[in-house]
Amino acid sequence: MEFPQLGKQCAEPSCKKLDFLPVKCDACEKIFCHEHMSYMGHNCDSAYKKDVQVPVCPLCNKPIPVRRGEPPDIAVGAHIDTDCQSDPAKTKRKVFTNKCSKKGCKGKEIVRVVCSECTLNFCLRHRHTADHNCEGRQAATRNMAAQAATARLTTQARTPAVTTV
Repeated sequence: MEFPQLGKQCAEPSCKKLDFLPVKCDACEKIFCHEHMSYMGHNCDSAYKKDVQVPVCPLCNKPIPVRRGEPPDIAVGAHIDTDCQSDPAKTKRKVFTNKCSKKGCKGKEIVRVVCSECTLNFCLRHRHTADHNCEGRQAATRNMAAQAATARLTTQARTPAVTTV
């Protein structure tokens, strides 16, 4: 070592290389060589202070505000413990939601297959009029009336009864 006063030694414990162009980490303020200057290169413990990404709750998919310098995992944990409005059972996505209208069939399809005659939804096995014993437009009007009646009943059940004095 002819010029020990020139350069700096890398702060990475596994390296300790004397570098003539050292780099100072802006997060942890330590000196590193060219190989270890990135946050990942020296496993910087203070990298989260410079990371400006907004964490998202894994349950409700809402962004969580985090103060600068605060670790994001603590903020996400606090959100889940107090503010999270999700119910994993409610948000479970159903893939096959289009149930077959043929009596006795439990088939479900990803895409709706609607009969042009009776306007009911069927699985691929019963999509043709001959396969589901289609009753035509009369059945369609009956079904539409039944759906309207059930919709009325469900909205009445949801609204509270108003009593007048």
